[in-house]
Amino acid sequence: QVQLVESGGGLVQVGGSLRLSCSASGRTFSCYAMGWFRQAPGKDREFVAGISWNAINRYSPDSVKGRLTISRDNAKNTVYLQMNSLSPEDTAVYYCAARSARYVRIREDEYDYWGQGTQVTVSS
Repeated sequence: QVQLVESGGGLVQVGGSLRLSCSASGRTFSCYAMGWFRQAPGKDREFVAGISWNAINRYSPDSVKGRLTISRDNAKNTVYLQMNSLSPEDTAVYYCAARSARYVRIREDEYDYWGQGTQVTVSS
């Protein structure tokens, strides 16, 4: 069992930056691929970044590539999402998720554990 707790969300102005953190419980964090998803009001939840167990493989869709960067620190059981050049379209609840496998997938049904989410609001 893995428990995930996100932090770092908040209100930021257009063009600003935020770094989200996701702390995981359990001794096997380093065995899990991790992902970040987001859900804007009235929209489906979407994948925005994923990282393999050893941080060698990372993937983000073109819509956020270059602005949202995922990283992890297995010694701290933590995964991060660095978000730069934020726009109002980035406003959403951001969720971190763990997959009981080593490599990234983009479908949310391939992730086994989820955090409660953290709100990011970008004001214009």
